[in-house]
Amino acid sequence: MRVSADRDVCVGAGLCALTAPGVFDQDDDGLVDVITPDPDRTQQPAARQAGNLCPSGAVRISE
Repeated sequence: MRVSADRDVCVGAGLCALTAPGVFDQDDDGLVDVITPDPDRTQQPAARQAGNLCPSGAVRISE
């Protein structure tokens, strides 16, 4: 799994950081930061859920 995010699309809702805090964070402006682009198996379900919850579609998950 590979996680990425488009900061130009991010609206700063923070659902990614709340859902998968080991994978995502937010910068000082509230925009997404991917801190673990290659999450381990234990982090992958939360990363997928964060991708599904992102209201702007900024979070991308590729297998």
